This record gives sequence, C-alpha cells and structure tokens, in this order.
Amino acid sequence: MKAILTYHSIDHSGSVISVAPAVFEQQVRWLATSRVKVVGLTDLLDLSDDGDAIAITFDDAFTNFKTDAWPRLKEHDLPATVFVPTGFVGRNNGWAAMPGGDMPIMPILDWASLAELQEEGATLGAHSRTHADLRLLSDAAVEDEVLGSIDDIQRETGRRVGTFAYPYGYWSASAARVAARVCSHACTTELRPLSASEPRHLLPRLDMYYLRGWGRLESFGSASFRAYVGARAQVRAVGQWVRARVHA
Repeated sequence: MKAILTYHSIDHSGSVISVAPAVFEQQVRWLATSRVKVVGLTDLLDLSDDGDAIAITFDDAFTNFKTDAWPRLKEHDLPATVFVPTGFVGRNNGWAAMPGGDMPIMPILDWASLAELQEEGATLGAHSRTHADLRLLSDAAVEDEVLGSIDDIQRETGRRVGTFAYPYGYWSASAARVAARVCSHACTTELRPLSASEPRHLLPRLDMYYLRGWGRLESFGSASFRAYVGARAQVRAVGQWVRARVHA
C-alpha cells in the first residue's frame, strides 16, 4: 500500500485539524522504525507496489510545524512537504471555517522561518494565495491562486516549488488544468490510499484526523486498515452531502 498522509497542526486543542504532540511523537517513532518506507511526495508514485510506503504532508504551514513537528521528523530523517498559503504567511489562518468543524486560529510561519526550514531539508509546496475554494473562482482567479502562490514562494525563498495542495481539497477542472501545467504533483483531500495508477494532479491523501487513535497508523497496509479507511471515507462523504444540502 502507498499513501500520502495529511497533517495540519500539532497541538492539544482536539480540533478537526489537530493531532496531539504525544500522538504525533509516537507516530513518528513508529514510522522511523517500521517496515513502511517514508519518502518525499514526488518520489512516492515512482516506487514499486511491492512494499508499503508513505509520504508526509502538512497543510497551512502553522508555526507549530517548526516547533513541534519538524524537530521530530528531522531527528529521524523523515522527509515532509509543507503546503503554504502564501497570502497568510506571517499572519494566521483567518480564512473561512474548516468544512465539517471548527478550527482554532493559529499563527502561520513567516518567510524567514519557511526559508530556514527549506535549508534544513523540509520541502515547501504551494497551497494557493488566499486559501479560497477554487471551485467558486473564475479561470483568471484560479490561475492567480495556483501560479501566484508558486511565484510567491520563489520570490521569497529563491526556490521554485513543483507541488500544490488544493485548499480544503476542493478542485475544479480549471484548477486541475492549471496545476497540471505548472506542477509535477497536486493533492486533494480524497480519503483513500493511492491506487495503482493515479493522476498526479488529483492525488488522494489520508487525513490524520482519522488516524489519531492509538494503533491506527500502526496497522497501515493491513486488511483492517483498508476497511477502516474505507468506512471513514463513506461516513465523511455522507456528512459532506448533508452539509451541502443544508447550505444549498
């Protein structure tokens, strides 16, 4: 099995985007010593399907990535990609509420910290400029959100990034076309492992909110893990459908 893991924040709030520090530390220790290979996002799809492998991603570039996540990952030489909403760098996540639940307002890394992380081995990716729902934007606005965020990172850090994560996981045909033109890989939040052949610009990921329980991640690759993720995906799909009907 191959999969992309999605973290957001390492904190004690218990929110829909949070994993507790103690849980994260245990997960990192397991990943560092388990049979599962941990590779960079852009390397994952090129691995054979013979063994289990994952890539680690963080959305939103919260400051606790630098203080709580990266030191643990770096200690064990585990690569990670951090997706940056460039219009909020040095500010906080004051965009619309996370679909499906509340999220705490937390600070986002500034450019100096992001450049420092990049020098230390973390990989930056783009996460739009304003964390907008790209499905609601014009083609020109989508272009600005996707390409503009990549340009922002290059301007501020001196390096051009090649990966993108759709805000909220929401994508449109227009957004996918732009991502395919300017990025090597782009990630959604579709809750499932990678299949044998994936479009590189519509990659599914496993939200770690659903794997916070003790032992959940440690069963990675097993039949029970597949069944659990499939069941969670069905429940989430129903919840998304209900919320869409309520707000229609």
